[in-house]
Amino acid sequence: MRGWFVLGTDTGVGKSRVACALLEGVRRGGLHGLGMKPVATGFFRQGDRWVNEDVELLKHHGDSTLKHSGGRVPEEWINPYGFEPPIAPHLAAHRQGVNLSFGVMRTAYQHLQSETDCLVVEGAGGVLVPLGEEGDMVDLAQSFALPVILVVGLRLGCLNHALLSAEALQHRSLPWAGWIANCLGPDLEEEERQIRTLQARLPGPFLGRYPYGMPPELGYTALHWESLRKSPRSAV
Repeated sequence: MRGWFVLGTDTGVGKSRVACALLEGVRRGGLHGLGMKPVATGFFRQGDRWVNEDVELLKHHGDSTLKHSGGRVPEEWINPYGFEPPIAPHLAAHRQGVNLSFGVMRTAYQHLQSETDCLVVEGAGGVLVPLGEEGDMVDLAQSFALPVILVVGLRLGCLNHALLSAEALQHRSLPWAGWIANCLGPDLEEEERQIRTLQARLPGPFLGRYPYGMPPELGYTALHWESLRKSPRSAV
């Protein structure tokens, strides 16, 4: 088990919650686990620090030290690029005169991979969100070569978003781990039928339904770990 790249059908579909649940499951299984967010927007000042909610959650649910050297995990490895405005990454980078470098993000990824049993990488936005001149989020996932988990936020319009996202991933021939249905509300109409529709049309395996409002400390139990452990290994 070397890790997964968690992508979403859109922004706000629950990538962070699923990524943190994966980290919880890995660590409770006795393995060392680290999270990574290659690029994040929406940083805000907290005291004398600039923080991002997704990045802080990944740090909280992952191990706090490196497996082999024992030192603390460098912030720049967990999140190589962070920006204040809550907008698309390439637009936020452009505002600050920064070019997003796949090389920088890949180097951080390789450092983390060498210091953990399992690395959970969380994308930003949807699968085709632009990341500047070098490509989009799928291109970045392809360069990492980790098995991809697609998070489908269950809500009106999710069927179209999920099927289009899966088509984009298949077109790029990424290693595929499966997909997770994340419940975004307590009373979604036709929730069961939506899931069955996606099970019939998305490439398997179905890795579980994440319950609405459940914290990662419990949510990891809703995931199908037998299938997750069979994910294709990283080609890196």
